[in-house]
Amino acid sequence: MPGGDQSGGPGGGDLSQLLQQAQQMQQRLLEAQEELARAEVTGTAGGGLVQATVTGGGEVIGLQIDAQAIDPSDPEGLADLVLAAIRDANRAAGELQQQTMGPLAEGLGGAGGLGLPGL
Repeated sequence: MPGGDQSGGPGGGDLSQLLQQAQQMQQRLLEAQEELARAEVTGTAGGGLVQATVTGGGEVIGLQIDAQAIDPSDPEGLADLVLAAIRDANRAAGELQQQTMGPLAEGLGGAGGLGLPGL
């Protein structure tokens, strides 16, 4: 093709421009994933007696248990509170993932096949 036209035919768009856009989108996705890895969210249970902290990616990184939550005659109750706090934190992490990654995935026509965690 004379002049190096890479349009791919009528209505095909400029291939180099598409590649550049894909690279920019990939960079934004990587930055968003790094942001999520650094972000921390907290979930609570039992009116705040148990607090769990997770990263935006869902990794549990902290757990606080108020002494009032500890009943030696009901260890299952404490376990339930811990699980509920972790679930609450993971729900918050999922919302953060959606806020952070959702717009990027929508820009790609959905997350199908991208292998993004949480989407």
